[in-house]
Amino acid sequence: MRWFNGLPSSNLPRGQQGITLIELVLTIVIVSVAVAGVVGAFALVTSRSADPLIQSRATALGQLYLDEILARNFDLETPLGGGRVDPGAVDCAMTSGGDSSARDSYRTVGQFNNLQESPPQLGTADQQALYQNFSVAVTVTCAGADLGLANELAKRIDIRVTDNRGQNTTLSAYKGNF
Repeated sequence: MRWFNGLPSSNLPRGQQGITLIELVLTIVIVSVAVAGVVGAFALVTSRSADPLIQSRATALGQLYLDEILARNFDLETPLGGGRVDPGAVDCAMTSGGDSSARDSYRTVGQFNNLQESPPQLGTADQQALYQNFSVAVTVTCAGADLGLANELAKRIDIRVTDNRGQNTTLSAYKGNF
C-alpha cells in the first residue's frame, strides 16, 4: 500500500491524486509566455546599456579638445588675456591649421580650424586606447555677430565627435577678444 501525506493513497479523493496532462500543458504554456516577455524586455535593455557610457566618453573627449583650444590666444595680434586689436588684423579666413602633427605648436584658436583626427591624438596611451574608434573634427569661425558684437571680436569653436557607433556629439563655445 502506498502512502501520501500520512494517508494511504487509496483513501484520497479522486481529485487530489495529481494533475492532469491538460493542466500541465496549460501551466507550461503560461509560464513560457511570461518568460518570453521578460527575456525580450531584458534583451532590449541590455542591448542599450552601453549607450550612456559611449555618449559620456564622446562628451568628455569633446571637452578635452575644447579646453585645449580655449587655452590658446584669440589671435596672433592679441595677448593671452585679450586686448584691443585692430579688427582688420583678426584672421577670420582661418586658412591656417588642420595639421594635427603640429597641434602642440598652435598658438591661436584659429589654427585649430579644419583639424580632423581619427583616432584622436591624446596625451597617454591609455587615453588613446579608450578613444581608438572615435574621430574629432574642429571648425573655427568668426562669430561676433552671433553675440551682438563686431564679427571679428568673437570666434565660435565647434567640435564634432563621432563615436564608434557613428553617432555625432557636437560641442560649441565662443572665445572672445575682451
